[in-house]
Amino acid sequence: MECWYAICCKPRQELIAQENLLRQGFHVYLPRIQIRKRRRGKWVDTIEPLFPRYLFIRVDPNRHSTAPVRSTRGAIGLVRFGGQPAVAPDRVIEALLQREDRATGLRQDDRTLFCAGEPVRLMEGPLSGMEGVFAQEDGEARVIVLMELLGKANKVRVSRDWVAPAAH
Repeated sequence: MECWYAICCKPRQELIAQENLLRQGFHVYLPRIQIRKRRRGKWVDTIEPLFPRYLFIRVDPNRHSTAPVRSTRGAIGLVRFGGQPAVAPDRVIEALLQREDRATGLRQDDRTLFCAGEPVRLMEGPLSGMEGVFAQEDGEARVIVLMELLGKANKVRVSRDWVAPAAH
């Protein structure tokens, strides 16, 4: 009977493992997500594995050997518990598939960049280096940060690209 099995991959080699497993005739599923990350001072959309270092294959181990997985480029091997391969329930994989965008196959990261009350630091602009508290988003490219200036709290509107999490 076919089941979904979790495969552990080498760091940042999920796509290589996926490609090589597909070439070997395995049914492979690599859930991915589109998220926003700060790179070179700008917030950019990136596509990453939903579960870094893991992907799934669907196979009937009685009809198709899983031994080649260990020697597949990019893969380490099947995830095992007590020596037995870890089976991912069909309903879990189906739930992941249902939440994907049909056109791109990606999950969208619907989280906001910052939560109200979260400490942030301005990385650019005239107030660069100063810290404040994130208040809210103000349109598509701007945010409002509460900052202590001249002895009182002030709302400051700045580019979203200028804001980063404050280091603790």
